Amino acid sequence: MKKNFFPYPLIFSLIIFLSSCSTLGPKEPTDAEINAQAAKAYVEVKSKAKISNNKEWNDMVQRVAKRIAVSSGENFQWETVLIESPEVNAWCMPGGKIAVYTGIMPVLKTEAALAAVLGHEVAHATLRHGKQRYARAIKENYAGLAIGAASIIGGQLLCKNDTCKKITALGGVAAAFAITFFDRKFSRGDESAADQEGQIYMARAGYDPAEAPRLWDRMSAASGGKAPPEFMSTHPSDANRKAMLNEWMGNAESIYSKAPNKYGIGANIN
Repeated sequence: MKKNFFPYPLIFSLIIFLSSCSTLGPKEPTDAEINAQAAKAYVEVKSKAKISNNKEWNDMVQRVAKRIAVSSGENFQWETVLIESPEVNAWCMPGGKIAVYTGIMPVLKTEAALAAVLGHEVAHATLRHGKQRYARAIKENYAGLAIGAASIIGGQLLCKNDTCKKITALGGVAAAFAITFFDRKFSRGDESAADQEGQIYMARAGYDPAEAPRLWDRMSAASGGKAPPEFMSTHPSDANRKAMLNEWMGNAESIYSKAPNKYGIGANIN
């Protein structure tokens, strides 16, 4: 059996070197800088991922993502892709680069549940949570390690989830983003803010906001008592989270009532 060779001394040396530079106090990146890096990483991901040819799902993902983007009011360079993968996952990079994995579609069951997921992920981008994560990553030297000579190998060692490992394996800018964004949990406050803002986005876009708390019931059921889907592991779901979504329902329903177009729960996902 062929064994993988990991240059641990090289990685250790890089970490020591980068740690010694941390006292220089790197400048926090601007929105334009971080969005440009995200766009480059997104190109790499798309070029090497298997894009789904499921027309029904593609059409749904594109129309929901467009409606959520419009409802957010952000003037990002929005783009969305449906990736063929069994992973129960979705994400939005800073600057509006979105990916939905086919594995999450049957779990969602409705178009409005997809709107809840995309609303949440888009909210992370519009609230600049990614920028804060990037700044933390620089301070902890992970971004520097990923961009360095040991990017792929070092990234594999640092990654804790499958999405991070897969994107890191692409190398280049994508590797840096994998460690910076896909393997770093948002704070509890960030998650709560994205839940609330995302529910507003879906309501404003014309989707029944009551599907947001229902979504987490389906995610829990999808785990079947085993390890939760990656989307849940990076977006912790508990009774308090569902309770908060229900607590915000009055405001969300008021916004939904004023939406120019109402789609309810939308189409079923088969």
